[in-house]
Amino acid sequence: MADCTGVIAQLFIYPIKSCAGIEVTQAQLTATGLSMDREWMIVDQEGMFLTQRQIPHMVWITPALSSTTLTLSAPGFDSVSIPLELPSAPKQVTVWRDTLLGDDQGDAVAQWLNAYLAVPGKHYRLIRFSKQARRLSALDWTKGVEAVNKFSDGFAVQVVTQSALDELNSRLTSQGHEPVSMSRFRPNIVLEQLEAHTEDHLGELMIQTNQGSAQLNLVKPCPRCAIPDINPETAISSPEVNDTLRPYRTLARVDGAICFGMNGIVHAGIGQTLAVGQQAEGNYSFE
Repeated sequence: MADCTGVIAQLFIYPIKSCAGIEVTQAQLTATGLSMDREWMIVDQEGMFLTQRQIPHMVWITPALSSTTLTLSAPGFDSVSIPLELPSAPKQVTVWRDTLLGDDQGDAVAQWLNAYLAVPGKHYRLIRFSKQARRLSALDWTKGVEAVNKFSDGFAVQVVTQSALDELNSRLTSQGHEPVSMSRFRPNIVLEQLEAHTEDHLGELMIQTNQGSAQLNLVKPCPRCAIPDINPETAISSPEVNDTLRPYRTLARVDGAICFGMNGIVHAGIGQTLAVGQQAEGNYSFE
């Protein structure tokens, strides 16, 4: 019998790292997380990855997926589309501490990015995770399990409880600030019917799909940088989110970092479909 039971309230994928997400009602679980999540990223002319930390208005780049194309749109710009199936164009890129091969997505989308991002002296390319590449999560957090991910910040999935956001918003409004949306935290799976931050204490999360039971292992609290302070509607940063989290969400096991949500790896259920409304059973970790 599970220690606690919740329900999937929302699912999100973020096809392009640090750009707008897409809320979905279902998503296929792969070894690297939800299908098409962090499949692409933007790099500069040196192959270094780009995020909202450097250019907040990246949040306004909105991806859309069809069966054959990826389309990028942004305010004031015509959209640009690229085929999902392109000839391999290998390029060495770096995301955090990992350097690996990605596939360049061509000049048309690069020109669009240069025009929209508009940083003097910088030129950008859109890169897709190569089928030949393999990127592992940190082994010290996965207990030696070789768990793969793509262009995420290091793990296949991120899980957050809705009540955690509700608690934060209660604290924000009591201080005279506006409440914030879950988009500030960019989770893949939002759980309801659980107490705030229950995810901190779970080791295993079993999701009952139509094909059986999928299992995620929650392995590391998710440290927060400046991105939760960026308003996705205005692309303006102000410090109230992290300032409000700091007194109650700094965790010693992550060197005192402000944390919100848990990072997870895929243990079982590859190929199964996760969906809103599915039951999620958790077992506590007693480490």
